[in-house]
Amino acid sequence: MKKLTVYIKPFKLEAVLEKLPAEGVVEVLVAEVRGYGRQKGHLELYRQHEYELTFLPKARLEIYVEDAALEQVRDAVVAAARTGRIGDGKIIVTDVEQSADF
Repeated sequence: MKKLTVYIKPFKLEAVLEKLPAEGVVEVLVAEVRGYGRQKGHLELYRQHEYELTFLPKARLEIYVEDAALEQVRDAVVAAARTGRIGDGKIIVTDVEQSADF
């Protein structure tokens, strides 16, 4: 079994979640997080003052899949989340040695 930890832009979350059931994924853990990377933040204007936002909002998904389904799930996430710009996201794959439902 594999665990995919996926970081994507928040506005792409719905598109990714719509693709996953077709790949057999029925359970996903979603969290709102903030991150810093190659995007280097951006400037916001609020009441005529500029503020630099260093940490940008991201959506974090944790998806558990069987080894055989890894490629299909990863490809579905990439297809749904890609915009072609810096900061589209990151997928981290780790092995799961043991899991149990209770």
